[in-house]
Amino acid sequence: MTSLFSIKNKIIVISGATGVLGTAISTYLAQEEAVVIVLGRSKKKVEKLVDKIKTTGGQAFPAIADVTDEKQLTAVKTQLQKQFGKIDVLINAAGGNMPGAVIMPDQSIDDCDTEALQKVMELNYMGTFLPTKILLPLFLDNKTGSIINISSMAASRPLTRVMGYSSSKAAIDNLTQWLAVECAHKYGEGLRVNAIAPGFFLTEQNRNLLTHTDGNLTQRGQQIIEHTPMGRFGDPNELLGAIQWLCSDAAKFVTGTIIPIDGGFNAFSGV
Repeated sequence: MTSLFSIKNKIIVISGATGVLGTAISTYLAQEEAVVIVLGRSKKKVEKLVDKIKTTGGQAFPAIADVTDEKQLTAVKTQLQKQFGKIDVLINAAGGNMPGAVIMPDQSIDDCDTEALQKVMELNYMGTFLPTKILLPLFLDNKTGSIINISSMAASRPLTRVMGYSSSKAAIDNLTQWLAVECAHKYGEGLRVNAIAPGFFLTEQNRNLLTHTDGNLTQRGQQIIEHTPMGRFGDPNELLGAIQWLCSDAAKFVTGTIIPIDGGFNAFSGV
């Protein structure tokens, strides 16, 4: 009897697949016998991850595109249409921050780099919206599937310094809920849209902000740990259960949700 949580043979597209979190997710989904489409803008990184998955017996295929480029995404859609005819899951994991969109303690909002802020908004918001827009037709023949966005604790609990990132992730929460309603009304109950909201995980983008080169915590890193009831950063593997659940038929009645995976950060008032 097939488990409700099974994702075997599901065709799953994941953007931002070569990042720290994306790599963990892509590798795991392949181990669970999904067909993983590794979507990224660096051909070298994408092909390296595809080869890694294949050497461990998984099924993976490359797709090269910048998630903010409609023309490149349309080419990926054509590729997937010819190769598979459909997709079952889209995971919008591409995103990030830029130093110019961060307000340091000795700075004011006047120091914000407007161009950097625009790029952060484009990467996180448009980089989620555009793949959804372009690849949506690949769901529609069967009117079933799951779209999973990546939000953040910074969306619901605005964090000092990361103004642009927090704002863009708050927009992802709103977009997730809007799309959930739109898809259910237009295409029926089979097409679901949800998001996960990770707490604090060490990635290449935040490692220098949260830890020193010797591995000890910075002041900001220590503040985060003190406000995380579990008292530690998350491990990328701890996202995988929620991701698999949302990909699978076990979550057939779940849409429009933003699921915190944060060690209790969102629940703690600091007192």
